[in-house]
Amino acid sequence: MYGKISCVAKGARRPKSALLAGTQMFCFGEYLMYKGTETYHINSVEPIEIFYNLRTDLDKLKYAVHISKIVRDVTRENQNCYKILQLLLNTLYTISETNKNLDMVLGIFKLRLLCILGFTPNIRKCTNCNETNELIYFSIKDSGLKCKICGKQDTSCIKISESTLNAIRYIVTSPPKKLYSFELKDDSLEELKLLTKLYFNEKLEREYKLEELF
Repeated sequence: MYGKISCVAKGARRPKSALLAGTQMFCFGEYLMYKGTETYHINSVEPIEIFYNLRTDLDKLKYAVHISKIVRDVTRENQNCYKILQLLLNTLYTISETNKNLDMVLGIFKLRLLCILGFTPNIRKCTNCNETNELIYFSIKDSGLKCKICGKQDTSCIKISESTLNAIRYIVTSPPKKLYSFELKDDSLEELKLLTKLYFNEKLEREYKLEELF
């Protein structure tokens, strides 16, 4: 696979262009391209999914744009990134076609993306003493769970509930197509939101903020 590549679609903005639908933002399709002297050129396109609801809901559009910016930052030209593409498509579909809490979707996306990028957290035992019981803390610094005793000694730890613990384990291990097939209540949702935000920013060494579109 070529992964992410830059390409040109000449005349795509014309109202009657055959490339118009397939070159819109968030369109997923089959593209026929040829390589020119300096870049690829799109010859034809067959749209498969255009995620229409992202265009009719500003909140959904904001989260979809934010996620797309993250994917753009963590991928390089001609890098095989099939797993990231799969995650992106599943995430955009969830945002577009369901009413799931958008902060939860973003948190799930961030944690799963980190796993793909090589930052999978330790979810089975304490990262410090290997204890498997009373894992009630998540260490941002040490990338994983910590027990009741070790967690109190780590200032980067976030205390989490059992529901949040189960959610983290599910996000890390679930099949791609079932990634978003669970719900979280308010308190656990806030824990997951904070945890994934801090962990994501720590591992990518930059801060990502949701920005208003207008």
